[in-house]
Amino acid sequence: MQTVRHSEQTLKTALISKNPTLVSQYEKLDAGERRLLNKAFKADSDLFGPITLHSESDWIISHPEAPQDFEQFFSDPYRKAPSPEKRSIYIQCIGSLGNTRIISDGYIKWLKGYCEAFFYGLTVKLLEPVPVSVTRCSFRVNDNTQNLQIHAGDILRFLKKKKPGDAFCIVGITMIDLYPRDSWNFVFGQASLTDGVGIFSFARYGSDFYSSRFEGKVNKLRRVSSSDYSVFDSYYTPEVTSVLLLRSCKTLTHEIGHIFGLRHCQWLACLMQGSNHLEEADRRPLNLCPICLRKLQCAIGFNIIERYQALVRWIDDESADTPGVSTEHSCEDNVNLPKPVEAFKEWKEWIIKCLAVVQK
Repeated sequence: MQTVRHSEQTLKTALISKNPTLVSQYEKLDAGERRLLNKAFKADSDLFGPITLHSESDWIISHPEAPQDFEQFFSDPYRKAPSPEKRSIYIQCIGSLGNTRIISDGYIKWLKGYCEAFFYGLTVKLLEPVPVSVTRCSFRVNDNTQNLQIHAGDILRFLKKKKPGDAFCIVGITMIDLYPRDSWNFVFGQASLTDGVGIFSFARYGSDFYSSRFEGKVNKLRRVSSSDYSVFDSYYTPEVTSVLLLRSCKTLTHEIGHIFGLRHCQWLACLMQGSNHLEEADRRPLNLCPICLRKLQCAIGFNIIERYQALVRWIDDESADTPGVSTEHSCEDNVNLPKPVEAFKEWKEWIIKCLAVVQK
């Protein structure tokens, strides 16, 4: 195992900058917020640790990238930020997310509530779910896994046409596996930062996807023409477990973070780290490191205490709906499924520690 460690001065510069304007901006933050963010470069911090690499296949080793500090983020001419007219994140479900309508609707609302807490200050709206056929996307059966896959680029073009006028971004979510081009095996997600659209699949986050017993395999006799979308009717969806919900929340917020202009983090253990495989994605924490947290705060303008409190409320609220979350085009009448948040309990304890630092 390899540990990626940066010096105190390197992390301090990445967080605060040496640009007098950005230093002044940092000094105007609330004292409690600065106390928490400064944990980025404190060697004895028990809140933010270094990145650990477990194999040569991990992202940082296999995909070398230049790191992005706060100053580079702030100065990026292509970075997009919400405006007073465009402060909504839209979620478009493609296909079913659960084996019943009630489970699917509950799952979508949990994701919606989580996003609204994570991107605190923005409104998250649901669009009516659509079947795969509406997108007119290309699809195939993967030769290796024998499961159905839909073309990510086609979905992005569909979403771009549907993007509402008040949208900062629109993201599609699906339980169907994705592929970006014929030569690729699969992709977890794909986004266009310029267009503010993204599509993300949670298919491989089910506990049985890599099992020989995976029920989503397509029998060769059922393989039909590329224009017959009936193959998606009643297509298999995995059980919505606490781990699946956690993985979905992690992927959705990571990818939307990219739309805000946050690149892959190479400073500390962070949600915005790249991941090359599921084991590495599971190692990635739910939280943003201080450097990436400052970037997101700069883009949205939230109060860190209020954001953390909203995340704790989302974990504590065991119903499908989150109080205060705006609903656009409700999928169905409100349901009251118990939210499977067992996998989030450790993260809740971490947030409470952060709140103690900020409110000290």
